[in-house]
Amino acid sequence: MTSPGFSVDQLMELAGLSVACAVATAFPREKYEARPSVLLVCGPGNNGGDGLVAARHLYHFGYEAHVIYPKPNVKEQLFANLRTQLEQLSVPVEAALPDSLDRYCAVVDAIFGFSFSGAVRAPFDDIIRRLSSSGSPPVLSVDIPSGWDVEKGPPTEGPALQPGPPVAANCWLSALCLWFCWAALSRVNKRCRPPWLKGY
Repeated sequence: MTSPGFSVDQLMELAGLSVACAVATAFPREKYEARPSVLLVCGPGNNGGDGLVAARHLYHFGYEAHVIYPKPNVKEQLFANLRTQLEQLSVPVEAALPDSLDRYCAVVDAIFGFSFSGAVRAPFDDIIRRLSSSGSPPVLSVDIPSGWDVEKGPPTEGPALQPGPPVAANCWLSALCLWFCWAALSRVNKRCRPPWLKGY
């Protein structure tokens, strides 16, 4: 990105902080007797990077963050740095979902973002099915629910998250604000923009 634009790591830091703030607003610490636990499921792309950043901020906000990162991005130094930062804070980063999700007050879905299309493949298909099952904690999705097409919405077949109100409302408001900032400031690739943002 040319000067005076924003770098990818700056945008990721802002996005991750906004996600952490949305979680803290929807699930304030004061509601819980013990330190609340948040599960963050991260994909291999920039959406997953947002989740890694959010985990760090949630730790500093006083939450117990637990990261699931099945397919780490090993090609870019930025992602290695984000993992190192979590390791320095002793935030657990693991490859598979725990057997039980009962301990978590919320799940952050940072698997796929606006640019996702096509079918959800392993191991994320099983992860999404588990997070969509009855009795699972509330889910907050970064950008859009994983498995959705940004222009067409949820798929007609295959796994996709279906966040419900009122959590989804908080998440979508945050995502909408982030999207307008991202589109205006960084001139995000036009193919990723929904039709109603084409003129921005």
